[in-house]
Amino acid sequence: MRLSVKTLLCGVALAGVLATGLAAAAIADIPGYITAAVADPSRPAKDTVRDAARKPGEMMVFAHVKPGQTVIELLPGGGYFTRVLSKVVGPTGHVYSANIGGGSGDAKAAATSVSAEPGYGNVTDIKLPEGLLTAPKADIVWTAQNYHDFHLARLKINVPATDKLIYDSLKPGGEFIVIDHAAVDGTGLTPDDKGVIIPDKLHRIDEAFAKKEIEAAGFVLDGESDALRNPADSRTVNVFDPSIRGHTDQFVLRFRKPK
Repeated sequence: MRLSVKTLLCGVALAGVLATGLAAAAIADIPGYITAAVADPSRPAKDTVRDAARKPGEMMVFAHVKPGQTVIELLPGGGYFTRVLSKVVGPTGHVYSANIGGGSGDAKAAATSVSAEPGYGNVTDIKLPEGLLTAPKADIVWTAQNYHDFHLARLKINVPATDKLIYDSLKPGGEFIVIDHAAVDGTGLTPDDKGVIIPDKLHRIDEAFAKKEIEAAGFVLDGESDALRNPADSRTVNVFDPSIRGHTDQFVLRFRKPK
């Protein structure tokens, strides 16, 4: 069967309409309480300017964050996701913002006490690791761009034990959300010729290694998202290098504690 140019053009137009419709549907699938949290006027400009790259709405949907939940955020840095999480869980929910006790360097990551800002009374600061033992059981434990920090040599963190603490801090059926800068596949924690591992060298982590390590604590991998992927990132450059900063290839993983 030969198709006319008119028929082909109509088909292309229809495909465009369908694609637009699917995109609109995807946006419509973001609940109002999440779009309102992202649009909240109390969020500082330094946060909102990063929304296109960090996609907070899509991340909240992927993580199943809802009003009334208890969320523990690990190593919140400047509070970018803390503020969004706070507004999504709302006044009936709570966010525990957890930094390493006496944090320094990357562990502290210019940590901001969002709990002291007006409108964030549902945020409480806690210290790692003891905070995981004292905070109420959580619906979600969340960490973004920081799981690799657990492996920094100078912090001397027992990561398998910490993953187990995270597991124990969740309610049955609770979720552990991990977003991080991807390293080259297969690099694991093998040191280079100078004895430096990838998390220390590039502030990245091998996705497969992270999955295996987290699952060893009892978690089940429950979902993955490609929303923050960037195939143009070679994964061989330090994440703070101006050539890639803010646009790294990132994996987004959702683990679940079995009921």
